Amino acid sequence: MHTFWTWWLAVEGALSKDMATLGEYLQTWKLKLSTTKTALAVFHLNNKEAKRELKVNFNNETLPFCSEPKYLGVTLDRLLTYRRHLESLHKKLTSCVALLRRLAGSGWGAGATKLRAATLALVHSTAEYCAPVWCRSAHTHLIDPTINDALRIVTGCLRPTQADNLSILTGIQPAELRHRGATLSLGRCDMEPGHLLHSSLTRPSRAAARHLKSRHQFVLVAQQLISFSDNNNIRAAQWADHQWNAEWADNPTRLRTSIPDTGTHTPRMTLPRRAWVQLNCLRKDVSAPACTNGVWSPLRPVSVAQNKPSTMSFSTVQSIDPPTDYTT
Repeated sequence: MHTFWTWWLAVEGALSKDMATLGEYLQTWKLKLSTTKTALAVFHLNNKEAKRELKVNFNNETLPFCSEPKYLGVTLDRLLTYRRHLESLHKKLTSCVALLRRLAGSGWGAGATKLRAATLALVHSTAEYCAPVWCRSAHTHLIDPTINDALRIVTGCLRPTQADNLSILTGIQPAELRHRGATLSLGRCDMEPGHLLHSSLTRPSRAAARHLKSRHQFVLVAQQLISFSDNNNIRAAQWADHQWNAEWADNPTRLRTSIPDTGTHTPRMTLPRRAWVQLNCLRKDVSAPACTNGVWSPLRPVSVAQNKPSTMSFSTVQSIDPPTDYTT
């Protein structure tokens, strides 16, 4: 207990000394610090001292303490778990998805190409802001379902559809790959000699400072991604596409028969809304709104010689060349 008390006093003394030096600099250049916009915060893993507040003075004024400060739009917490930030981000994404729902339904609305562009502009741009900072948090699951809801709106697929298949149908890389690709791109920029993090990235990974235990730091992950891309001669802009193609090639799903390769241009994406939704139902073996008692049932393969009706009508997609094991 005495050790922690001594440590807190040392931190407060060092910060007060630094603030005094800053005050002299501001006075020399005729500047003034806004104390109302200045906040103190401390990051550590000692739960016994979770409610401890720093006391630092500046010009005989005590600076306010904030346990969860917001810096450049990112909410920080004591443990650097970014839970509060992801909870706030979830609310923003929910509003964006609500706008997408007004653009399309199961049989009406904007085409898949326009919905895909709207999803990238509204949902992914919001979800990927400062992603290299928080994407390794254990609470990213708070926003993953909302992103998948946006992809379901674009494809018209139902909830039983797997998330990786939604990415293939929309031609949008999975969120995890996009986050890691952003981390690699930022790491490449940090490799420039004049960058602030250049010295941290160029040192050996074992020697990299780990201020908080059990935290996957940006520096360590960026070093691994840069090493992998250098060994395989992959540029940062192509890394996510390379990983996506490799993962899709090993996926045993039936969807690979109709979409063998990943890419931004999914086949038949220019079809009308109703035809596009029904085609995706065919691809995924899940019936569309023609269900019984509100329960979605998988399509049953029927031989053409039997001439039996399927669980839904595909009269609007007869020109799409559906699989031969389904009746039209």
